[in-house]
Amino acid sequence: MKFKKKILKNGLRAIVAPMKDSPTVTALILVETGSKYETKKINGLSHFLEHMCFKGTIKRRNSQMISTELDALGTNYNAFTGQEYTGYYVKGDTKNFKKIFDIVADIYLNSIFPEAEMEREKGVIIEEINMYEDMPQQHVQDMMMELLYGNQPAGWNIAGPRENIRKMKRQDFIKYHKGHYVPQATTVIVAGGIKEESAFNEIKNIFGDIKKRPKTKKLKVVERQSAPKIMWQERKTDQSHIVFGFRTQNLFDKRNPAIRVLSAILGAGMSSRLFHKMREELGVCYYISASNNAFTDHGFLDISVGVTNGRVLEVVSEILKECKRLTQNLVSEKELQKVKQFIIGNSKMSLESSDEIANFLGGQEILKKEIDLPDVKFGEIEKVSAKDIIKIAKEIFQNKNLNLAGIGPKQDSKKLKNTLKI
Repeated sequence: MKFKKKILKNGLRAIVAPMKDSPTVTALILVETGSKYETKKINGLSHFLEHMCFKGTIKRRNSQMISTELDALGTNYNAFTGQEYTGYYVKGDTKNFKKIFDIVADIYLNSIFPEAEMEREKGVIIEEINMYEDMPQQHVQDMMMELLYGNQPAGWNIAGPRENIRKMKRQDFIKYHKGHYVPQATTVIVAGGIKEESAFNEIKNIFGDIKKRPKTKKLKVVERQSAPKIMWQERKTDQSHIVFGFRTQNLFDKRNPAIRVLSAILGAGMSSRLFHKMREELGVCYYISASNNAFTDHGFLDISVGVTNGRVLEVVSEILKECKRLTQNLVSEKELQKVKQFIIGNSKMSLESSDEIANFLGGQEILKKEIDLPDVKFGEIEKVSAKDIIKIAKEIFQNKNLNLAGIGPKQDSKKLKNTLKI
């Protein structure tokens, strides 16, 4: 993988990754803002603004003009909002690069936030909130964030509460856009079958003259916990959806490769320990997975599972036994090598297209201000030893780091509390 990075005079970061013989090109624009940059009063605005950027620009006055032009080019386009950054992208035929880039830049820079569209979109956002709340497997993830971080931005729902959405005014979008969508907080990535010089010229022509403005910062996450915590939402469901959350390290911590391998040992792939135990031996679930989630100033390892309603306590106990086993016994060299190759192989497959390359490069740059190539990341994984795994397991799998969120029929709270111990 080859790429080149330039920083414009106004602070905007530009990354171009030519991909020889690629038939597609992806233009991705990322900005350092998301739900962690909000106050309680405007929680949900980052996500709502992302929707509104497709509702009309100075040049393209409404959503129909934008979507018609993009569809006529045969593109794949969308946007997304997270806790720490928001992104807009268009992927299409390399021969249409200039048109593609002009549209996505226009959406990012020149949105006009039509008031009539805003009022209609409120209904769309609220239905999106309703949709995710009706999906226990999804909603339980939001519950885990609330359980871990409580009443601070990291614990709030990215989409925000319904009452906030209903109250938002056009001026809120204008003010927020001005305070966050600034060049020094923006990264533009172009990846695919394009020439490096041509891509940089387009970026400079459109973004080069934008003036710097003050950037609103986010609050640092505060973590407080000394004992296991539980949040259970009683609901009539055919299975119980559970998430374990263990506090880990932030994105910059050198232990992250070991945590990644540790989580893969537990729940990545059909040969992982938890998949084999819960599905193949006990037959209590269809899905189970584990992953590490590292943010700029906090992190957590999650284990997610949907289980038979009558066997929740058994599943909680068995999962915690598997976690504890990693603190007591060294992983065999055979299992360790299998997991490493699983991680590396899947990582390589995830970098086969222009949009995936753009996200790989842009995601690192927007958060860390530096980029490690795949071989560097693979090298870090290869270096993880069995001793590293048992050491980090002992640090993570402690009662003071343990959280459980669940949705399903009523559980005996006393028994669940007594079971939730390592």
